[in-house]
Amino acid sequence: MTRSRGTSIFTVYEAASQEGWVFLMYRAIDSFPRWRSYFYFITLIFFLAWLVKNVFIAVIIETFAEIRVQFQQMWGSRSSTTSTATTQMFHEDAAGGWQLVAVDVNKPQGRAPACLQKMMRSSVFHMFILSMVAVDVIVAASNYYKGENFKRQYDEFYLAEVAFTVLFDLEALLKIWCLGFTGYISSSLHKFELLLVVGTTLHIYPDLYHSQFTYFQVLRVVRLIKISPALEDFVYKIFGPGKKLGSLVVFTASLLIVMSAISLQMFCFVEELDRFTTFPRAFMSMFQILTQEGWVDVMDQTLNAVGHMWAPVVAIYFILYHLFATLILLSLFVAVILDNLELDEDLKKLKQLKQSEANADTKEKLPLRLRIFEKFPNRPQMVKISKLPSDFTVPKIRESFMKQFIDRQQQDTSCLLRRLPSASSSSCDHSKRSAIEENKYIDQKLRKSVFSIRARNLLEKETAINKILRACTRQRMLSGSFEGQPAKERSILSVQHHIRQERRSLRHGSNSQRISRGKSLETLTQDHSNTVRYRNAQREDSEIKMIQEKKEQAEMKRKVQEEELRENHPYFDKPLFIVGREHRFRNFCRVVVRARFNASKTDPVTGAVKNTKYHQLYDLLGLVTYLDWVMIIVTICSCISMMFESPFRRVMHAPTLQIAEYVFVIFMSIELNLKIMADGLFFTPTAVIRDFGGVMDIFIYLVSLIFLCWMPQNVPAKSGAQLLMVLRCLRPLRIFKLVPQMRKVVRELFSGFKEIFLVSILLLTLMLVFASFGVQLFAGKLAKCNDPHIISREDCHGIFRINVSVSKNLNLKLRPGEKKPGFWVPRVWANPRNFNFDNVGNAMLALFEVLSLKGWVEVRDVIIHRVGPIHGIYIHVFVFLGCMIGLTLFVGVVIANFNENKGTALLTVDQRRWEDLKSRLKIAQPLHLPPRPDNDGFRAKMYDITQHPFFKRTIAVLVLAQSVLLSVKWDAADPVTVPLATMSVVFTFIFVLEVTMKIIAMSPAGFWQSRRNRYDLLVTSLGVIWVILHFALLNAYTYMMGACVIVFRFFSICGKHVTLKMLLLTVVVSMYKSFFIIVGMFLLLLCYAFAGVVLFGTVKYGENINRHANFSSAGKAITVLFRIVTGEDWNKIMHDCMVQPPFCTPDNSTYWKTDCGNYAGALMYFCSFYVIIAYIMLNLLVAIIVENFSLFYSTEEDQLLSYNDLRHFQIIWNMVDDKREGVIPTFRVKFLLRLLRGRLEVDLDKDKLLFKHMCYEMERLHNGGDVTFHDVLSMLSYRSVDIRKSLQLEELLAREQLEYTIEEEVAKQTIRMWLKKCLKRIRAKQQQSCSIIHSLRESQQQELSRFLNPPSIETTQPSEDMNAINQDNSAQPETSSQQQLLSPTLSDRGGYRQDSGDAGKPQRKFGQWRLPSAPKPISHSVSSVNLRFGGRSTMKSVACKMNPMSDAASCGSEVKKWWTRQLTVESDESGEDLLDI
Repeated sequence: MTRSRGTSIFTVYEAASQEGWVFLMYRAIDSFPRWRSYFYFITLIFFLAWLVKNVFIAVIIETFAEIRVQFQQMWGSRSSTTSTATTQMFHEDAAGGWQLVAVDVNKPQGRAPACLQKMMRSSVFHMFILSMVAVDVIVAASNYYKGENFKRQYDEFYLAEVAFTVLFDLEALLKIWCLGFTGYISSSLHKFELLLVVGTTLHIYPDLYHSQFTYFQVLRVVRLIKISPALEDFVYKIFGPGKKLGSLVVFTASLLIVMSAISLQMFCFVEELDRFTTFPRAFMSMFQILTQEGWVDVMDQTLNAVGHMWAPVVAIYFILYHLFATLILLSLFVAVILDNLELDEDLKKLKQLKQSEANADTKEKLPLRLRIFEKFPNRPQMVKISKLPSDFTVPKIRESFMKQFIDRQQQDTSCLLRRLPSASSSSCDHSKRSAIEENKYIDQKLRKSVFSIRARNLLEKETAINKILRACTRQRMLSGSFEGQPAKERSILSVQHHIRQERRSLRHGSNSQRISRGKSLETLTQDHSNTVRYRNAQREDSEIKMIQEKKEQAEMKRKVQEEELRENHPYFDKPLFIVGREHRFRNFCRVVVRARFNASKTDPVTGAVKNTKYHQLYDLLGLVTYLDWVMIIVTICSCISMMFESPFRRVMHAPTLQIAEYVFVIFMSIELNLKIMADGLFFTPTAVIRDFGGVMDIFIYLVSLIFLCWMPQNVPAKSGAQLLMVLRCLRPLRIFKLVPQMRKVVRELFSGFKEIFLVSILLLTLMLVFASFGVQLFAGKLAKCNDPHIISREDCHGIFRINVSVSKNLNLKLRPGEKKPGFWVPRVWANPRNFNFDNVGNAMLALFEVLSLKGWVEVRDVIIHRVGPIHGIYIHVFVFLGCMIGLTLFVGVVIANFNENKGTALLTVDQRRWEDLKSRLKIAQPLHLPPRPDNDGFRAKMYDITQHPFFKRTIAVLVLAQSVLLSVKWDAADPVTVPLATMSVVFTFIFVLEVTMKIIAMSPAGFWQSRRNRYDLLVTSLGVIWVILHFALLNAYTYMMGACVIVFRFFSICGKHVTLKMLLLTVVVSMYKSFFIIVGMFLLLLCYAFAGVVLFGTVKYGENINRHANFSSAGKAITVLFRIVTGEDWNKIMHDCMVQPPFCTPDNSTYWKTDCGNYAGALMYFCSFYVIIAYIMLNLLVAIIVENFSLFYSTEEDQLLSYNDLRHFQIIWNMVDDKREGVIPTFRVKFLLRLLRGRLEVDLDKDKLLFKHMCYEMERLHNGGDVTFHDVLSMLSYRSVDIRKSLQLEELLAREQLEYTIEEEVAKQTIRMWLKKCLKRIRAKQQQSCSIIHSLRESQQQELSRFLNPPSIETTQPSEDMNAINQDNSAQPETSSQQQLLSPTLSDRGGYRQDSGDAGKPQRKFGQWRLPSAPKPISHSVSSVNLRFGGRSTMKSVACKMNPMSDAASCGSEVKKWWTRQLTVESDESGEDLLDI
């Protein structure tokens, strides 16, 4: 059992390494159903080799980046990219100090004449030398093998080499003469040139020609890098800081040496094993494992040699070495290259600004196809007005003509406003007084016309309020916490809030107002530095705003240009120059073309997006228009029809396949006509041909139309008809144009074409260097006779008998004198079948195959066997440079371009953390865990048991124990299978019990909320069904179903551990985000499969083209191409498709009657496919995995919001969202924020203003509607980071504007509430005073009635109590003397009137309610009243002494005046005017 389990794990690991997996699949196809083998091995390669393996790369990259941030000083600053032509030296200045001064090393220091020095520094001389280097490279690449009898030593190539060597020697001597030897040798470039000069001079010596010194000749091509500044900068960026890359190369070499020595000591005594007999052989074997080429053969030979006892130990040894070398060591090279491509933090911010400026500049210009109208004269279309009742002609004036006068008037006005203050100042001596006075008058008129009084008042009020708020904030910040209280750690929300408040106070406030007298000098210096820093930030804000305004202006100018062209040119924006701009037919076409499903369901009142149940389906339907959906379906159906085509069932002779062809062409004709009539063909703003996608659509349509009209019956090989059929295979690429996300994938591929092109040039240069060297050393030396007994070429003639072997391990028992089966073949002196070095072209092809790490072992063995062991260094050096640096450079560049296209390449560390946090928050969901039952009953106990960690660990152990049962094959005929299945049944019942306990504890509705619970329920239900079927049927199918249930159960363990969950999320999210890249890869695979059927569908079987791998149908072609994607012997398949006569049977009439291949077609077909898929598309998958891994992999120090913070928020949200709907009302947000603790806590004592800001932000988000889980979480995330460091430019401006608006609105609400409280207090005091006034009025009315009836009123004196009160209030002027007050009479119309029926009702006066008081009778006594107006209390003694003979009219007028004065005082101090603030 142990042996079978170990063998299966070993076999899966071999297949996951993409080495030999296809042969395992072919064996499985012969033994099992074809679909099962394909499904198993393709999913194995996809998940293990492409996803899980690339997770290792992501881990290494993230770890290396983290170490680089921590130990950045170890590697030095990236910004120290000084020129190679300059250096810095210390010089003493005039003051006696020392300073660094840049010294030009090209400065003349030699003894050459000035004319030669000038010539040496000229660009003409530089370009002449580089052109000579290029000619030398071309001459060296033209060398080829001319035969054995040709004299090679003194041919034209040798003479040319001597001439070029002399020329470059003279160049070096001239530079030494001009610069001096010291000045010449100080440059690293000159050192390299001097090394080449010495080496090539020795190389032209006849005895050393075509020796190892040839390296110096071919290395001249490296000097051509100086031709392109972009290439030179790219090379310096990669290899310039060689400390890291050099250290990694030394580490790799040391590892190889150590492991080779260990392997030599372990296996040198093993018999029948020659791979580890010497150190060079051991080194080559371990290097072969490092490159993964044939590493399984090395391990298998060693396992067979050591025997069964030590085989497991040896297998573990080789697997661990292979795992470390391929997954960790190669990932380190990728991490180092990515780190070299990384920019400095400050440089990133600068490039962000520059990129924004560049985008603003590009948006201002119209496309060239529209600017062509500017070359034609303006011919505006005039409007004829026929109903004007007059005889004179109407002037025809267009808007673009009048706009220039409007713009000029606005410019004059703005210029005048700018010039007026300077004209009125005292510094304008050149201006006259009359002009100044006139300008002042105009200034006043203009300013009155521009600014209104109300706008000024609002601005002054807003400024005053902001000033008060900032002063209060500063005071609170400076005051700090209260003394005597224990210091409490602030939450991140509080810290970031105080940072923003301090920044705004420093930005808007005065520095002198902040500084107190008791501050020390250090504190003042720190405050000054903070002020300077924030002023710099303010300048950055102005630059950002300027760029934003520039973008808006560019967009406006672009629209204005379009409008002017539309007005001045009647044919502008007319489809095909025929259909009118607003024609009914065009409007109808526009409606048809642009009709799409409205995926966003918004609330018409609040504007919030409604959460529908099938929102994912709605988003998919709204992805493209209805017309594009129809064409997507038609294109897919057409591609399915093309999959049934083959060389034996052609579309020209199959009417059923022609139907799909006619349908596709008809539908595409209708689509293109509608789009052309709606948007135009080329010379319109939204034309069909406005980008590469439109050109591809027209091309695919024309090819399909020509093929449908032609439909050739006979298609000769390598003819135009076959080329047309190959171009017809591009039809699946229409999906790229129809789906926006697919267009984005293509844009990501082509936008980074520059860097990919530079990497390709570097690899081609490397291949050219080694190819030229290989031609000069190995040309003609690799040929051999096919008869192994013949050594010399002279003896290689005649025929010989070759034996036929069915299998290597099959030994036929022959009779005495009987020979093995065989046949006679002619002797041939020829090169190896797949490669040779007879010319540069064949050498480049061989090295390209070696660069893909396929077939290089065969090349190495042939070179060692036929040329010499010392020449094995050649191929090892090339493989090391190509594998470790070349291929990893491709991976690094594709990842860097992917990040740059997504906008993450120029992000700083804080900005990248913020982007990771936003992506992580999008994935976060509310906890689908119901709360614990309130009572302590049975459900509560079940809840405690199921949520206990021990219960969860026990279930995880049981899952692992059940999975161990699959270590033995479940065979129906094996008696061991029955007890294993019985044990699995027991485990199934335990899991049923687990699910039942959870349902009881959480209730069925609560259990169904969690996706993990749903998955557990599904697997458990399948387990129950399997148990029933197992006891009912008991056959092989039930055992297979039981094994599948155990496998499904095993995946549930990934969600029970944090680290496993992180890795699983990385893989799942990577699959989700890479869906369109995988679809794009499949579409390219489909195009190449269709083309392969046309080109190689009838190729004869060879070494790798066989019954399993061929191009006879589209399905088999897809499997072959998937094998090529993994790199499994793709070069051998290519050579099988290159077969030419006399090794095949040609036919010139039709291509499906010949079994020959296509040499040029196979070369372009396989090389382009391997580069596009293996080097670019798969590396995009790596880039996505690296990006998604950074979302979940981060330490607590790096995370802006940690996992514990998110978990705490999810728990609090569960407490507030009791209905588990994912939304809560806005008023519950306050309750949620008060429940938060830890880093997200809001202290209401210290951060009450922050609490108000957060609540108001949630209120205004959906106009008071419900808020979602992600709404609140997003608000907390914005409040928990420093937006100045974490946010990008546009997002930063939008967020700061939002926070400023929230701050002002909250300030207004605060002031409004404060005023309302003040008014409430005033009104309460007024109500108290009004009750006293009412009692006074009642008493005065009674006194007045008594005054009218008796003849006289007695005079009263104030009592002692009143005198005491007056003495207490002697400070008030009203109480200094007695004041005579008169009571109003009934005849006074302005007096107070009250009906008898309203005596007990509250009365309204000036918008306020006043409660009446009970009448207080006063007869012949003192009337003392305590009046309170506006918060002031006044004691007044009233003593009226009236003469009965006085005039009633004069008395009424005095009472009226008194009453009016009382009302005036009351209305002035009532506080009603404060409501207008």
